[in-house]
Amino acid sequence: MGLEKFIIEGGHRLKGEVTASGSKNAALPILAATILAEGPCSIGNVPRLRDVDFLARILQTLGVSVERDAMGRLNTKVVSEDASLAPYELVSMMRASFCVLGPLLAKRGYAKVSLPGGCAFGDRPVDLHLKGLRALGADIKIEHGYVIATAKRLRGANIYLGGSMGSSVLGTGNVMMAAVLAEGQTVIEHAACEPEVVDLANFLISMGASIEGAGSHRIRIRGVRRLEGCHYEVIPDRIEAATLLMAGAITKGEVIVKNVDPTHLEAVFDKFKEAEISFTRNCKVVAAGMEGRPKEVEIATLPYPGFPTDLQAQMMALMCFGMGASVFMDGIYPDRLNHVAELKRMGAKVLRVNNTCVIIGTDKLQGAPVMASDLRAGAALVLAALAAEGETEVRRIYHIDRGYDNFEGKLRSLGAVIKRMPDESPEKPPSV
Repeated sequence: MGLEKFIIEGGHRLKGEVTASGSKNAALPILAATILAEGPCSIGNVPRLRDVDFLARILQTLGVSVERDAMGRLNTKVVSEDASLAPYELVSMMRASFCVLGPLLAKRGYAKVSLPGGCAFGDRPVDLHLKGLRALGADIKIEHGYVIATAKRLRGANIYLGGSMGSSVLGTGNVMMAAVLAEGQTVIEHAACEPEVVDLANFLISMGASIEGAGSHRIRIRGVRRLEGCHYEVIPDRIEAATLLMAGAITKGEVIVKNVDPTHLEAVFDKFKEAEISFTRNCKVVAAGMEGRPKEVEIATLPYPGFPTDLQAQMMALMCFGMGASVFMDGIYPDRLNHVAELKRMGAKVLRVNNTCVIIGTDKLQGAPVMASDLRAGAALVLAALAAEGETEVRRIYHIDRGYDNFEGKLRSLGAVIKRMPDESPEKPPSV
């Protein structure tokens, strides 16, 4: 399949209802955890995404069958435990696939998984993953770009997983998936608290694991001998839900998002209040909108329950239309600012110094050819295009397809004028 792009006509108020899909960041480690199951698993609310497809391919190379049924559920079953190699050509496509390391090691005693490398916005090391698995008794070597881990039987341990950028969501998940089959008790200190970690823990508990404290910085795990298959529903995607709410605000419309857990978005609502963006919420539905321009805000991204780094770019696009000067600092991924140059192409006024940006609000942006550098940067450019004057061409939308299920279809249902078109540029498409 060749490259594609979005053509977006700005200036249309978005209004209506839309349903958020299941969480990408929860679904991926949950799918990896099916390696641990003795029987079939049936997982609902899994979004239709490129990243899900990538992980399904990796699981299939590892002897796990993965099929989506007519109801949209993903059904998995371990049909062979002969393979324990996750190759570079697949792992390099998606960093989250590194989370097969923990379950492979725990269930099969051996794992050879390619190092995932960095991202467009900087390197994200796996040292915490390896530190935690070594503490459980794994012998780990790094040879020719691969992590090779072996263990006859993992043993519980007290593990501190704090890092220079805080706790690690994937690292916590990898260690937790390994520890559920380890002998004895494991205590993870400075564990990540994100809802996606809680969802993974709940999935493992549904299979028969013994886990306490997920959602706090201390998780206790008592190892069990085996885990069974189960039925499970993935939590809603808080990042997609917030992106859709911001699409309503940036176009001076009103968007209602269903299938959302508002308690996962408290930091976002706090900034909505600060910016005087109106919103309402109940147990599973949130609405947001705006008539004028938002007031200036100060945002520092932090681990959950702080403001998510995965929403920094989208919120910055919104604040390009703000009153006064807004300040953004990404304390988790300091280089996650590739969208700044593209927003400036549309007329945004942004001053960047290292990992801090000052955005001087303006009353208009202009459509222009722009390019997505990563998933969330792409979403931010789409938001800016929805509110800009004239037409915007957003290229490299394969990044957006990694994490947003039918993004343009949902926006179109709200009144956006957006088309997916072939991109005839000479750039080669990514290998799939």
